[in-house]
Amino acid sequence: MSPGAPKRVGEALIEMGELTEEQLSVALDEQRQTGKKLGEILVAQGVITAESLTRAVAYIRGVPGVRLRHGLFDPSILDLVGKSEGVRLGCLPLFAVRGELTIAMSRPDDLPTIDRLTEITGMKIRPVFALEANIAEFISKQSDSRTDIDEFLTTITEADLDVIEREAIDEERAADLEQNVDGSPIVNLVNLAVLTAVRTGASDIHIEPSEKGTRIRSRVDGVLRDLMRPPLGMHAAIVSRIKVIGKMDIAQKRLPQEGRVRTVAEGREIDLRVSSMPTLLGEKMVIRILDKKSLNVRMSKLGFREESLTRFTKALKLPNGLVLVTGPTGSGKTTTLYSALDLLRSPERNIVTVEDPVEYQLDLINQIQVHDQVGLSFARALRSILRQDPDIIMIGEIRDEDTASVAVQAALTGHTVLATLHTNDAAGTISRMRDMGVPSYLLSSALNFIVAQRLARKNCPDCLTQYFPTDEMLEEAGIPEMSGVPFRRGEGCGRCHDSGHEGRLGIYETLEVRSNIRRLIYADSDASVIRSVQRSNGNRLLREEAVLHAIEGNTSLDEALRVTRSEDFETEEGSPAAAAA
Repeated sequence: MSPGAPKRVGEALIEMGELTEEQLSVALDEQRQTGKKLGEILVAQGVITAESLTRAVAYIRGVPGVRLRHGLFDPSILDLVGKSEGVRLGCLPLFAVRGELTIAMSRPDDLPTIDRLTEITGMKIRPVFALEANIAEFISKQSDSRTDIDEFLTTITEADLDVIEREAIDEERAADLEQNVDGSPIVNLVNLAVLTAVRTGASDIHIEPSEKGTRIRSRVDGVLRDLMRPPLGMHAAIVSRIKVIGKMDIAQKRLPQEGRVRTVAEGREIDLRVSSMPTLLGEKMVIRILDKKSLNVRMSKLGFREESLTRFTKALKLPNGLVLVTGPTGSGKTTTLYSALDLLRSPERNIVTVEDPVEYQLDLINQIQVHDQVGLSFARALRSILRQDPDIIMIGEIRDEDTASVAVQAALTGHTVLATLHTNDAAGTISRMRDMGVPSYLLSSALNFIVAQRLARKNCPDCLTQYFPTDEMLEEAGIPEMSGVPFRRGEGCGRCHDSGHEGRLGIYETLEVRSNIRRLIYADSDASVIRSVQRSNGNRLLREEAVLHAIEGNTSLDEALRVTRSEDFETEEGSPAAAAA
C-alpha cells in the first residue's frame, strides 16, 4: 500500500470520487443499526457499484482488483485448488502463465493463505482482489457445471429430440453410422446441445474445433457464451452426427455445406439451419435455431413507440408503394417484416414472399425459397410473382441493382412491396437505393416508409442497480446536462448468467416519406439534409431512441451507445432524448 493511502473503504471511495461525505454518513448510520459491512450497504443502496467497491478495496490493499465474469478465467484450472479448498481460503484460480498462477482472493494480503496455495499448486502465486461473495458464486457455478459429460449425457435420449426429416442415404451407410454413433454419448451430446440452446432462447449454436478438443457455444441475446466442452477426440463424430440429421454429405470435409432439419424439442417444432466450414483444425459447424414459439409476430409487441407504430401501420395499409426495413444482420428485420405480414394477411389478399431462406411458415401467405443453384434468384422470382396477380410482395433482401429495379417498378404499378436492406440508418437507405441504380425520380414516387432498427440487450430485472455514467459517455449520448443523474443497469446474477442482461428490445428509427421528403429525394439531396427534415417531422434518430430507452431504465447507457455507435449522430440542443430527460 502506498504511503498516505486511505485505511478505510469509505475514505478510499471519497478520494476516488465515487462517494460523498453525506452518502457515507447515511451508510454509516445504517451500518451501526444493522451490523452489515459498509461496502454491502453502499452497493445495496445503489450509491456505488460492485466494481467501484472492488477498486476501492484493491486500492487500500495495494493489489489489482477484478470483478469476476465469464471469460475472465479458465474453468479448466479450477481443479488446481479444488472447490472445498477454494471456498475455505476464499480464492479462485484465474489463469496460469509460465509457472505463475493468478488467483482472485478476498484476502490477497494473507501470507499463510498464499503459502498454502503455493504448496497446493506448486506454482508462484500472483494474488488479485475480488469480493468474497463474487468468488463463492463463481466457484459454485463452475463446480456445478463440471459434471462428467458422458455420465450426464446418458440421461438424454434421442427421443427427447425427434428428428422429423432424416437424410435419405443408402442402407449400408446408414447401418455403419448407426453402429458407430446411435446409442452412444455423441447422439445425446448433440441432443443436449440443441435442447439446452432452445431452453435458453439461443439463436445459434457454434461447434468449433480446437487443439484441446471441441468448444460448443450458444448465442443468447446476441452474445456468445460457453455451452459445453466435450472431451478431446469427439469432434469428428459430433460433426458427422449433425451432418446426418442436416442432410449433408458426411464424406465432404473440404468444402462449405448447408443443411436443414426439422425437429421436435420441448414438445414444439423447431427448424435448424446447419452450416459447415472447413478450418485449419477441422470443420466448424453453426446451427441456426428457428423457434416458431419465439417469433413475436404481433406488431404491438415489437417495441415500437406509439407514434412510430401508428405511422408504420398507416404506411403498410396504403394500396401501393415501397416499405423498407433496414439494419445489420441480426437486428430483427425479418421479425419486423413477418409482423407486418401478420397484420396484412387475410383471405381477400394475395400475399407472396421471396426469401433466402424461408425462416418461418405463415398461413395465407405464399412463400418462395430462392435457389441460386438452379437460377431462381430474387429478381427472377419477383418477375414471376408479378404475373401471379399479387396484392402484397415481400422481398427477403434487396441485394443488387436488378432486384432493386423490379421492386421499385412493382411498387409503382399498384403493389405494396416490403423489403429489407443493409444500411446504417433510415436516411442512408435512400443513398443506397440510388447507388443500386434506382433513379431518384422513380424512388421519390415509389418510397412510402423506412424503418431502421437495432436490438439492444435489456437490463436484467433481478439485479438492477444504479450507476452514474461518465461525462464523456453522456457527451457521446447527447445528454451532458444529465451529469449526476443515476441510470440503471444489471449488476449480474444467476438468472442472467452474470451478464446483467436478459432478453432484447427493439430500437426503431422511422422515416415517413412525406411531401417534403419526396422533394428532397427527387432533388438528390444529401442524407444529412434528409435526416434534418426527418427530425423536424417528429421522427427520432436511432441514437436518440436508444438513449431514451436508457433514460427509461430499459437498457444501460453503455448498451444504448454500443448498438448505435456506427450512426452519424451529432449532439444538438433540444434533441428528443434530451427533452425526454
